[in-house]
Amino acid sequence: MGKPSLSHCESHRGGAMAGALVLLLPFLFPSLFTPLSHAFPSVLSEWNAPKPRHSRLLKSALQRQTSDRPLADLWKPLPQQPLKRCVQSDTSSTLPEKSQGYIQVFLDGGLNQQRMGICDAVAVAKILNATLIIPYLEVNPVWQDSSTFMDIFDVDHFINVLKDDVSIVKELPDEYFWSTREYYATAIRATRIKTAPVHASANWYLENVSPILESYGIAAIAPFSHRLAFDNMPEDIQRLRCKVNFQALAFVPHIKYLGDALVSRLRNPPIRSEVDSTNYLKEVTDSMDKQGAGKFVVLHLRFDKDMAAHSACDFGGGKAEKLALAKYRQVIWQGRVLNSQFTDEELRSRGRCPLTPEEIGLLLAALGFDNTTRLYLASHKVYGGEARISTLRSLFPLMEDKKSLASSEERAQIKGKASLLAAVDYYVSMHSDIFISASPGNMHNAVVGHRTYENMKTIRPNMALLGQLFLNKSLTWPEFQGSIVGGHKNRQGQLRLRKPTQSIYTYPAPDCMCRA
Repeated sequence: MGKPSLSHCESHRGGAMAGALVLLLPFLFPSLFTPLSHAFPSVLSEWNAPKPRHSRLLKSALQRQTSDRPLADLWKPLPQQPLKRCVQSDTSSTLPEKSQGYIQVFLDGGLNQQRMGICDAVAVAKILNATLIIPYLEVNPVWQDSSTFMDIFDVDHFINVLKDDVSIVKELPDEYFWSTREYYATAIRATRIKTAPVHASANWYLENVSPILESYGIAAIAPFSHRLAFDNMPEDIQRLRCKVNFQALAFVPHIKYLGDALVSRLRNPPIRSEVDSTNYLKEVTDSMDKQGAGKFVVLHLRFDKDMAAHSACDFGGGKAEKLALAKYRQVIWQGRVLNSQFTDEELRSRGRCPLTPEEIGLLLAALGFDNTTRLYLASHKVYGGEARISTLRSLFPLMEDKKSLASSEERAQIKGKASLLAAVDYYVSMHSDIFISASPGNMHNAVVGHRTYENMKTIRPNMALLGQLFLNKSLTWPEFQGSIVGGHKNRQGQLRLRKPTQSIYTYPAPDCMCRA
């Protein structure tokens, strides 16, 4: 092929420059593209960086002065509670002489919903005197993670801890090789139970699943999430669920190794050379002399597009963002979102809006955490990206996450795998001095329950109070701070007993605990 002519090269170069100019136009002349962003909100909505919604409070928070005494109280561990962790039943557990058959479950949802399903699956196997096949984890349609039980949890530890309670096998026996997800997806099958009601009783399983086991030797339950009641269960079944959750479910070694490395780096931050970063060096050495040195807070910030859209709240991104989220609601849920019938003010006053990074930062600042606090951000993806996180980072410049603390080589085994990423965050959360979540959800529920069991400090944001405070634009910083401190005195990990219908995995007392 002949060499291109000079005019051709110049034409190609000119085309490239023109293309670059087109890409830069929205940034150079944003006003020209406002109508386009309204017409195509899903394309350009996130180019409009959200402005701080609480500028007055934010300015005061950035100028705040903190004293050592409130910080010392914040970092102080919880006192001994009247109940202590306890998962052993009063009656000795024994395996039945003969198993009634094999139980299979197929679990959907994210890691923490699946974790609760695994606990329930062991309990159902015990109720039925059956052998449990290691649960099958469905591929999440949002995260597209195909990680299996054995990719996440230490399966040998799981089986060994439960060996005196339930018989568990890793794979289908040869005679039932056909009992697969694909088999049940193609037709109605006699061995599949798909009508298990939400929060079914132990008797329901005995009446409806035992006959299947007797006839076929195997029963596959799908769907299974939230299919076992929390009330009116025998004590030994409740204690078994606790044993699975708090003792049997341990992460695979490489998750624990990475988690331990992150915790170590949070507690003992490397002091970089003066050439590398003079400012960082000064920040670290100064902070080591203050209250909280060697300690850190985990902030679970669930603020993804799903949550933002489903909440139907206004997050300050303007008309473009509102249109983009409304369109997303229509596509994903066909507009069937209960919150969308209320105004933003009504939702906030009822505490039904997830906290933005700016709002959770203001909460932490009002509680007394200062800019030397080491914050670990447990989050998959924040809607709005770094532009949305910038206000939080300005309040807490020592904020870290998996990417900032670990090398690309260390993160290679978990890259692109939402369940493994969540497992690392869960592990770090369980080794932090304080845990706080910006919004309710399965991760919040699982970690809060586990930390309650271990008597560890956990701050639960008072969402209704926060919603009302953030609606009041005339509040001064002292007024805001006083309301925050007063409204969170009894929301820092104090033991709360489970009420009827509440989850044993969020409220482990009294079922998983004994008198201290």
